[in-house]
Amino acid sequence: QVQLVESGGGLVQAGGSLRLSCAASGTFYSINAMGWYRQAPGKQRELVAAITSGGSTNYAATLKDRFTISRDNAKNTVYLQMNSLRPEDTAVYYCHAEGICSRSECLEYATWGQGTQVTVSS
Repeated sequence: QVQLVESGGGLVQAGGSLRLSCAASGTFYSINAMGWYRQAPGKQRELVAAITSGGSTNYAATLKDRFTISRDNAKNTVYLQMNSLRPEDTAVYYCHAEGICSRSECLEYATWGQGTQVTVSS
């Protein structure tokens, strides 16, 4: 019942910045947690950052100094500001949502977006 659409990926030179957006749509009242994961070729998908509806955040330790996650609950959108990008940041970045709530209950339901490619050149 929730669809996630990412945008903002692209090609950027090392040291540059990108801002990813993920908009959630569907039949729900709120989403407990939204976040970003990434997956590089040959590697497992890893957490980048997550944020709850209350604003609590969780970052991969190695990324917290460069990446910032934010959320607009009214727009059901989560953002990822990526600064000082490095070639090793190259990956497909996936939006994730977990804990889908109606007005009366929250379900342990999770869904993923299709992903957006981020490529950082040397």
